[in-house]
Amino acid sequence: MTPALVVRGVHASYPGTPVLHGIDLTVAPGELVAVLGGSGCGKTTLLRAVAGFHPLDAGSVELDGRLVASADPSSGGVDVAPERRGVGLVPQDGALFGHLTVAGNVGFGLDRAGRRTGRVEEVLELVGLPGYGRRRPDELSGGQQQRVALARALAPAPALVLLDEPFTALDAGLRAEVREQVCAALRAAGAAAVLVTHDQQEALGVADRVAVLVAGRVVQAGAPHELYRAPVDLDVGTFVGEAVVLAAQVSAGRADTALGRLAVDGPDGPGRVLLRPEQLRLRGGSAATVREVIFHGHDSTVLVEHGGTVLRCRTADADLPRVGQRVDVEVAGPVLFYPSSGDQ
Repeated sequence: MTPALVVRGVHASYPGTPVLHGIDLTVAPGELVAVLGGSGCGKTTLLRAVAGFHPLDAGSVELDGRLVASADPSSGGVDVAPERRGVGLVPQDGALFGHLTVAGNVGFGLDRAGRRTGRVEEVLELVGLPGYGRRRPDELSGGQQQRVALARALAPAPALVLLDEPFTALDAGLRAEVREQVCAALRAAGAAAVLVTHDQQEALGVADRVAVLVAGRVVQAGAPHELYRAPVDLDVGTFVGEAVVLAAQVSAGRADTALGRLAVDGPDGPGRVLLRPEQLRLRGGSAATVREVIFHGHDSTVLVEHGGTVLRCRTADADLPRVGQRVDVEVAGPVLFYPSSGDQ
């Protein structure tokens, strides 16, 4: 099956500032891939390069088996115009035309014949906004505007949909709901998509695969659970989710840490172990002191001081400890060891 997107060895820059350094990325048909990275890592530049709004210094981009960009001199320097790439774009703020109706916005990228086929109504139904065609953008909520922007991107049936942090402008209460609606619409349409985001929870929660971008390089890519459970290094481990990191000394497969001896897979010597807050179990005892309890509804975070170090524990138990209570801390499940020589 031909991939929806193949990015090979892409380098890109702004005058005097290299940004992307040999990016490789493949997106299968119907797959949602999240590109996750902090501010300034190059994720928006990558999106712009795929869409055709930023030139390549090296490498190539293929969409649905068609070469649309190449900086290889042997190819003649391919650079297909953005409007001819067959890509749908959902920007951060929706960018709807205020003087057009919802139907006018959705049908903007369609030719006259396409607008007569009922495609506008079809995609509005797909994004959960049937009957909204006559409304104006200023009559819609922020979440509805983003779904209209998605409908506009889906209307021409593109090979790929690019989403540039489309939920950032929404308040926290609305963000999760709209995110679920947008992802459901993408899957219903069978559309391949690339979601650019700095939000770890967003990337891990909605994507089929996640590519972690650091300083213009993909440092790890894989299924969300792979990145969370087996990060390639400490930087990725602490970036993709809350982590507890402890100094360790390993000998014969056992790491001596502040929480006792833990089984690890790694060479003898100094380093650090990484585990997740949900792996810490609190029991009656005297080794640690509860300093704070934060209730989230679905679970709680308990901060405990253990040997001068504050540890973050996550628990779904209804019976929570009290601040000041003495407890023991136990580790459940495997921990990861990173030798000192491999620290970033």
